[in-house]
Amino acid sequence: MSRRAQSGKVTLADVAQRAGVSQATISKVLNGRSDVSAGTRDRVLRVVAEIGYRPTTARHERTRGRTLVTVLDFVASRYAGTVLQGILTAATAASTELLLRLPPDRSIGASGATAHDWIAEQQAAGAVGLIGLAVAVPDPVLDAAKELKLPVVSIDPIDTTDSRVVSIGSTNWAGGRSATEHVIGLGHRRIAWIGGPPSSAPSAERFHGYRTALDAVDLTPDPALVRHDAFAVEAGFRHGHDLLALDAPPTAIVAGNDEIAIGVLAAAKELGVEVPRRLSITGFDDTPQTEWTTPSLTSVRQPLAGMGRMAVETVLGMADGAQPASRHLQLATTLRVRDSTGPVPPA
Repeated sequence: MSRRAQSGKVTLADVAQRAGVSQATISKVLNGRSDVSAGTRDRVLRVVAEIGYRPTTARHERTRGRTLVTVLDFVASRYAGTVLQGILTAATAASTELLLRLPPDRSIGASGATAHDWIAEQQAAGAVGLIGLAVAVPDPVLDAAKELKLPVVSIDPIDTTDSRVVSIGSTNWAGGRSATEHVIGLGHRRIAWIGGPPSSAPSAERFHGYRTALDAVDLTPDPALVRHDAFAVEAGFRHGHDLLALDAPPTAIVAGNDEIAIGVLAAAKELGVEVPRRLSITGFDDTPQTEWTTPSLTSVRQPLAGMGRMAVETVLGMADGAQPASRHLQLATTLRVRDSTGPVPPA
């Protein structure tokens, strides 16, 4: 008879048996050790969540009964859903409650007193840390969080480079460069950019990567080929339609995220522009929908769930008095080549 059957409580051995790894590996994952592969970490955390294992270590006792607040203003996108999955998995493994909040409105963000009250409300709900997901964190809120000793971690921050915030993202510059180098290697020279808002730090970094790749082969982009807008399908469709209607349209479009790229695919289909025979398209994020599009989308993969997990581990560590090694943590990106990119079409 297993220890679980005898006591009615899920044990470390139960998790190890179901996940197919040793108990030592389970302990490494739950204690945030880095010497575990991403696949093993995901499998262990999934099993922990499925069977309801509750650690009894001293670290767990410190986090028992705690709450984290995640602030975001959209949940419908695959990007947000994937990051949230990582946040939820890590919070569950740490027996930490998770609250979702909309960003504080302008009246709160503009006043020190109201920002102080808003942070105090989160602490009254048990919050020991705040995670911002692709949102701007106003200065009064940062000041109040620092005063009340509530650590703040921001994932892909917007308009936030303040040292009071620990930011977590991916190697956006390298990703933007690798996507652009990929289409350059296929012979493309008239390469457009459709990115997110200029206030988005990740979008700006990806754009700089795009420019760096062009500069490396002495290409100067036509200003008419560079667009900045929302990270949305509608933006990709609108700008894609405009670009493809030019007298000299681009033969490749590098998009700032997958949703923009999917909008460009829709515009190309409406205009009868074959992808990739006449137009190559790359995205960024590598969300699950990249494999559902027709053709499947070449995209820069960033570890979205891993970013969510790191945010939880970092903010809980800060709540315990530990400081991260860097104020700006980045996870590596990789280019996933699929069917939406191909050689430059004949003149």
